[in-house]
Amino acid sequence: MSRSDRIPKKERWLQLAPPVSPAAPKLPLDDDALIDALVSGDIRAAREFYDRLASVVHATLRRLLGGRVCDHEDLVQITFEQIVMTLVRGRFSRSCSLSTWASSVAAHVAFNAMRARRRSRVVFDAIEVGEVADRPAAGDAERDASLRQQIRAVQSHLAEMSPKKAMVLVLHDVLGHELAECAVMLGISASAAQSRLVRGRRDLLGRLGESGQVREEEGHDGA
Repeated sequence: MSRSDRIPKKERWLQLAPPVSPAAPKLPLDDDALIDALVSGDIRAAREFYDRLASVVHATLRRLLGGRVCDHEDLVQITFEQIVMTLVRGRFSRSCSLSTWASSVAAHVAFNAMRARRRSRVVFDAIEVGEVADRPAAGDAERDASLRQQIRAVQSHLAEMSPKKAMVLVLHDVLGHELAECAVMLGISASAAQSRLVRGRRDLLGRLGESGQVREEEGHDGA
């Protein structure tokens, strides 16, 4: 039986790690030790690696894409494949926590999914308001529908924006990372992150204004 046959389908990303090392460290491990163990090929560490990051990867994808995206598990798989490949190639600088960095990778995967599906609108039809914004009081159907429309509009515009500006906006304003964390995750300076965030917000507001979304909300507020 081959190594890939012994690994469950949802964890086939483990094939990207090197063969198992005979010297296996004791679990649990801190981030650095866990990365080293994974890169050395310890499958037990790979299981802990998945368990440690699964919740943040799932949460990031659901927060950005909604709770009913049909290929959610495929996107989780892609995220872990990208994480492992980056670790194996030594491209993670370890300047932020493993979970923070995993959230950044998942955000990139989600953003690419938005852009790939912008024309078909599959992802926007799957939005659940409760996954991205606070749900209004029960029975407020009009407000609920309005929030869904706003979220779809924002996602659509994000998919059309420059990836550099959109990613800072997603990481900071949607996922709640500090600006310094965004800079580390994107490999840029804090001033560059600040500049992209300001320009990204301006771009998004301009797009929402052109589509009538901002003016519509102002009209509701003044009613």
